Amino acid sequence: MKALLEKKENNKAHFTVEIPAESFEDALQKAYLKNKHRFNIPGFRKGKAPRKIIELNYGEEIFYEDAINLLLPDAYEEAVEELKLEPVAAPEVDIDEIKKGQPIVAKFEVFVKPEVKLGDYKSIEIEKVEYNVTDEHVEQELKMVQERNARIIDAGDRPVKEGDILTIDYKGFIDGKEFPGGSAEGQILEIGSGQFIPGFEEQLVGKNKGEEVEIVVTFPEDYHAEDLEGKEATFKVKIHEIKEKELPVLDDEFAKDVSEFDTLEEYKQSIRERLEKEFKYREEIDNENNLLDKVMEICEVDIPDVMIENQVENELKEFEYRLRMQGLTLDQYLSFTNTTVDDLKIQLKPMAAKRVKGDLVLEAIAKAENIEVTEEDIDKELEKMAESYGQENKEEFIKRMKQGDLSFMHTPILNEKVIELLKGYAKFK
Repeated sequence: MKALLEKKENNKAHFTVEIPAESFEDALQKAYLKNKHRFNIPGFRKGKAPRKIIELNYGEEIFYEDAINLLLPDAYEEAVEELKLEPVAAPEVDIDEIKKGQPIVAKFEVFVKPEVKLGDYKSIEIEKVEYNVTDEHVEQELKMVQERNARIIDAGDRPVKEGDILTIDYKGFIDGKEFPGGSAEGQILEIGSGQFIPGFEEQLVGKNKGEEVEIVVTFPEDYHAEDLEGKEATFKVKIHEIKEKELPVLDDEFAKDVSEFDTLEEYKQSIRERLEKEFKYREEIDNENNLLDKVMEICEVDIPDVMIENQVENELKEFEYRLRMQGLTLDQYLSFTNTTVDDLKIQLKPMAAKRVKGDLVLEAIAKAENIEVTEEDIDKELEKMAESYGQENKEEFIKRMKQGDLSFMHTPILNEKVIELLKGYAKFK
């Protein structure tokens, strides 16, 4: 097999592959053996007709397509390796003419990984992000725990106020007519939660149990139901119950009830320590992201659309997986948000483009700095995985993992090593 690179421009490689006549003949025989059972030839049992007889009856080109399909994948892979190309999409193939006994010349066009023009990534200056835990942060966390442990009690005969939990019936009308989906009975509503249309909850403040109230609101312009966008609606509301939260007292007994600590001060200290770890992690991630953004700004790369489109598909799969973890399907999400898959892909495209550029830039820096993923790097990452999955026998877990394809680990490990290098170069102000 001979491979010849004709030209490589605009992230597209054009090359030809010459497949020897002997290889084509072997492929024709394989195609015959694979398909001979399909032919009924008078005088022969089904599947027993010689190849020559089938070709005489149906034309000698009868097995050409199958033979080419058998040959091309291996020929393409060999050529890509020989020419040191890095395809990023499926190729387009053209074969001008096939003549028995002569070599086959296949012409390929394929998008390849673009070259990155690196800027001076060793002289990046960046504003360092710092997140410090304050007493206010600790109090906010404590307040959330207090809220989660509140008792819901009857509010008595007083009017509705912010934070109350109501049980209501309501009916919605537009231009005097009740509209679909605008009514409910026994609806639970926390005042101030923002659960309902803007202006709805506020108009219930000051009202009393048993009272029937008329509320006028305007649906937002970006409301998920297009037929209601920007329309004024009147709701007739009846208040059945007014309840309030009775918060537990923040003292040592509270700390014992909600934690492993004996005193409130010990519990607050544990909250501070946890927040400090979380803030430190956020700080590190944000500084790395800001650094990578700066590096990408000074690097140039012309990314083929197909790479971004492929990444959009990957982002969509990741998004769908996260939805499933929350108990939702993609169809349910699209219904709730009144969007389509195409709308979602448009939203994901900027993120996909950024991720593709980031990977390309980090890979280019890795090549420039001779950074590689070693067996030791893989082992360390597998050890982390074993710990995160709670595997008691780490050695057995690593052994099992190494029996499979670990190529999915390569890019994240490489990127992490390059980012550590860039952090060493960067000047954080």
